[in-house]
Amino acid sequence: MSCSLRPANALDAGTTGWILHRFALDTPWMPVLHSEVEAISFCGVMIDRGWVTVAEQEGRVRGFLARDRAEICSLYLAPNCCGQGLGRALLQQAKAAQPQLWLQAFVANTGARRFYQREGFEEVDRSDGSGNEEGLPDVRMVWQQAEETPQRSSPQEAQR
Repeated sequence: MSCSLRPANALDAGTTGWILHRFALDTPWMPVLHSEVEAISFCGVMIDRGWVTVAEQEGRVRGFLARDRAEICSLYLAPNCCGQGLGRALLQQAKAAQPQLWLQAFVANTGARRFYQREGFEEVDRSDGSGNEEGLPDVRMVWQQAEETPQRSSPQEAQR
């Protein structure tokens, strides 16, 4: 099923906040530190800053990516929406806008780390979790746009 991407608007805060909160509720290793209302408020702030792009299917928001310049702050999909190309579409749009991206992913989130690795991100650092609110070990991952190689016009030039 295809999706469409668009900048989030204030009315999307409820759905994006619900998606974010559902992740915490549905993930056994993730501590639930905030209420759904707090998650909605947090998403509203990111939307107000112009950071959020949503992925829609059949007119419904199914996922979102929040990006502050080169930092991917959040990439979450609604329950049962993984494996449909939504995350990849959101990430491809971010890659098209920025020559380098970075993010923090929890070590325990093996599915997300595998996804980012498939998308060209490389692990560059690890922490014990003392620097994040959840207290969970995390990894810093970086993606760099490949530099184009100069095209040679003829086989003779290639020999020079």
